[in-house]
This record gives sequence, structure tokens and C-alpha cells, in this order.
Amino acid sequence: MAKNNATTDPSQTIAFQGAAGAYSDVACRTAHPEMTPLACASFEDAFAAVEEGRARLAMLPIENSQAGRVADVHLLFPHATLHIVGEYFQRVRHCLLGPKGATLSSVTRVYSHVQALSQCRKTVRDLGLTPVVTADTAAAAAEVAKRGDASEAAIASELAAKIYGLSILKRDLEDARHNTTRFVLLAKEPIASELAPGSERLSEGDRIVTSFIFSVRNVPSALYKALGGFATNGVNMSKIESYMVDGKFTSTQFYAEIEGHPEEKNVQLAFEELGFISREVKLLGVYRADPFRFEDD
Repeated sequence: MAKNNATTDPSQTIAFQGAAGAYSDVACRTAHPEMTPLACASFEDAFAAVEEGRARLAMLPIENSQAGRVADVHLLFPHATLHIVGEYFQRVRHCLLGPKGATLSSVTRVYSHVQALSQCRKTVRDLGLTPVVTADTAAAAAEVAKRGDASEAAIASELAAKIYGLSILKRDLEDARHNTTRFVLLAKEPIASELAPGSERLSEGDRIVTSFIFSVRNVPSALYKALGGFATNGVNMSKIESYMVDGKFTSTQFYAEIEGHPEEKNVQLAFEELGFISREVKLLGVYRADPFRFEDD
């Protein structure tokens, strides 16, 4: 179990959004068992915990293999002062949790975060349950435990079952066995210099990811021209997502990830070409790729 957050050294604290037992809590405990998880009510609060020095790192979900991107986190990046310093992939195994005395046949309603309900949509339908959206999975578990109603259950982690004294009515509710959430780790200071070509801190086999956001001018073929430099310079772009800016259909911002370090010559050339067409380019982080990315290579 986590130590008392009030007496924890901030340098050994890792913030996450949600209540104790949330999947972000599980990710913190798995990826950094030496650190103490700090529960935060919102993503903004998790950012603030690091910015204000109450935690050294923040662990935030960015996308799920079934439900897609976590939009709330993406929308914070343009205004963030923190830097992405790592990534972690967490296999998500959902459990149906009920209070003592509840059974699969007694449950009629299931509570959870919208992402968890989405990841278990088919199973929830097959069980004949009515889904109810809550702020997060662990909060749903806490509420179900508090009410003690045998007709109610929560979709949450095994850790949440232990923390809130709930029974596991069914395991592995997720519709796809590959259900995985990707998290990013954020810190006050970047680590790009530690990972620059030739750095002593680079290990054999390290693969580097660079995350950034950019916006393009409202002209024909703007995105094609913006991305052309990455293709002609042999830079692999592994992810790109678009966002409306300030509610305007004529202005678009993009979140992108590439393989490589900004100090590598081909990456430098690609960013130079991007700069000619983009209104703004903001580097979010340079970090080691989690080996999970390349398991199927």
C-alpha cells in the first residue's frame, strides 16, 4: 500500500488522476514501485502537483488500444509547462466488483469511467447491465462499496477491490484481450540532453521518441507540405492527431510523435521544413520508447 502522502518526500512522489485503486494508480505502482502514488481529483491537479513541487512525476493516460485517445489530457498539452520524460504501457484487466452479498444475477447497474465502460461495451450488454458513467473507475468502486446495494456493481481494478472491500464477481470484462492503456510520464525538466546522440546515458537498443504539437496555416495542402520533410528525410512518424483550435474550423492543431532525437541530422532537417509551413511548433518531450511498442516488430 502507498505511504501517507502527507509525509512523503516529494522527490519520491508520483501523481495521478483518480482515486486510490484507479488504473493510473496501478500503473504508478507497477512502473515505479519505489515511489508513493499521489491521488489527484483532475488531470489539471496532477499537472499542478508536479509544477508546484509536491510530486516529481505525473503518470497520465494518453490513449487506449480500444477506446482511443484520452482527449482531456491532449487538450492540456498546448498550455503545459511540463515535459514528457517517459512512457509506460499498462495491460488493463477489468473486474466487475460488487458489495458483499452481490452476485452476477443480482446486479442490474454497473458504474465506471466512460473509457472503461467503452472497453467493456459488449460484455456489459451481454450481461444485461445498465451502464452508468462516473468520474473514474476507483471512485465508482468506492461509491458501490459505500452504498452496499447488491443491485449495483463497478468496473474497476483488482487493486480497487482490495482497497474498498468489494467482491470480484467476474474478471477480464474487457471486450479485447489486448486492452492496453498507454501512459506518459511528465516532469518539470526535460531529459532530451541525456538522450542526445553520443550521450553516455544512451544504452544499446534504446529507441527515442519525440512528441510535439504544431499548427498549420490555412492554405491548400498545408498538412501535406508540413509532413513532407519527415518523409523525404526518412523520419518515421508513428502518430498524428488533429484538434480544432479555439472552436474554429479554419484553424487546426496537431499532436505528433516521431522516432528519433531532434539533434539527429535527418530530424533537424525535417523540423526545419515543418517550420516553413507551421505557425507554431512546440516540443513536448524526448524520451526512451517503451519496449512494448516494438513487441510485434
